[in-house]
Amino acid sequence: MKHRKQLVILMTTIFCLNAFSGFSQEKELSKEERLAWFKEAKLGIFIHWGIYAVNGIDESWSFYNNYIPYDDYMKQLGGFNAKNYDPEYWAKLIKESGAKYSIITTKHHDGVALWNTKQSDLNVVDKTKAKKDLITPFVKAIRKENLKVGLYYSLLDWSHPNYPNFRRNEKRYEEDKSRWKKFTKFNFGQIKELTKFNPDLYWFDGDWEQSAEKWKAKEIRQLLLEKTPTTIINSRLQGYGDYATPEQGVPITKPKNNYWELCMTINNSWGYQPNDKAYKSTNQIIRILVDCISMGGNLLLDIGPRPDGTIPEEQVSILKGLGRWTNKHKEAIYGTRAGIPHGHFNGYTALSKDKTILYLYVDNKPNGSLLIKGLKNKVNRIWVVGNGTKLSHQVVGKQYWSKVPGLLYIDLPEAVQDKDVTVIAVLLDGAIDLYGEEGQKIEDN
Repeated sequence: MKHRKQLVILMTTIFCLNAFSGFSQEKELSKEERLAWFKEAKLGIFIHWGIYAVNGIDESWSFYNNYIPYDDYMKQLGGFNAKNYDPEYWAKLIKESGAKYSIITTKHHDGVALWNTKQSDLNVVDKTKAKKDLITPFVKAIRKENLKVGLYYSLLDWSHPNYPNFRRNEKRYEEDKSRWKKFTKFNFGQIKELTKFNPDLYWFDGDWEQSAEKWKAKEIRQLLLEKTPTTIINSRLQGYGDYATPEQGVPITKPKNNYWELCMTINNSWGYQPNDKAYKSTNQIIRILVDCISMGGNLLLDIGPRPDGTIPEEQVSILKGLGRWTNKHKEAIYGTRAGIPHGHFNGYTALSKDKTILYLYVDNKPNGSLLIKGLKNKVNRIWVVGNGTKLSHQVVGKQYWSKVPGLLYIDLPEAVQDKDVTVIAVLLDGAIDLYGEEGQKIEDN
């Protein structure tokens, strides 16, 4: 009887261990699984919102670079009220733009948290006239529109008394393990608070000031994935992120990381600056988006709301104009893959996931027919994306004795061209097959 009881206990223990092991394995998703939605998304909206919008000055950098005294910068707390904040409107506008995800600054380098953090009183609930958590309603509104949620968080905190760096030429201390330990505890405390939102994406910033070991980057990543196994992390976590985030400048060549996004401002400022009227036109932003798509990446377009929570009219207009184009050309945007090498077509291109449709992005008025070189496939059909108009084409210069493909010319009537960027779909007889050699001379005829 005793042995039988011990056997039952042993069997139960083995069953529980196996069950737990299986559960753990089920939670551990591969990078490809976690980033699948990100690869398909192509467009996101970044939101820089904080007290820096009150005076319309550079977020955090204003005091760090000694443009203004720190105390004057922090006086902006008194003017940040969020009285017209309408997260439902924000979410609807973001969705209308064609974006599939949105990221908001929960805390910039100035240390002012936009949620009711328990780690310090430097937050919009305790220190501003807003008197409310601004992140929770944003997350709810974005999810209601079936968009992915991203949270920006600054690892460094120039306002925290136990963070070593204060301003560019002023430090609180050089080496103080006790104070750094206190800051690390604070940092982990805030990050852990944000995990309650189970975001689809974490967008870290400020990692350049410390090493991965000091930040405890490995432990941060572990904490985030244990809480939300499906989440993804940007590259600014000292080597422990998932995807690259080039900033402002459009890459000339495709980034080596297979997953990437270009984060770029809608004018020249991240946050709201009323004097910055250097807005990119809707046409320019669409062409930048196309550039990113052609290299297999995403565009993360930044906007800056006013301190009362309203979005400037210029930004609203641009997002709506962007939405007109993305809605019309959705089949040639979401889920596409990087296009063909330059030289085959004089412009940007992309491919369908199965590589049987070649998309051509025409961002100018062509002087004659469009030209594709080196296409070995047979073309089944060509049409204008968004209106379905079938286009005529012809192959010129194909010699029966040569392996070199002929020149494929496509007629594009002006009447079917889009006012911003026209998209042409070329349906092939199989996965795209390109000729990339130098050509050949006649040897037998």
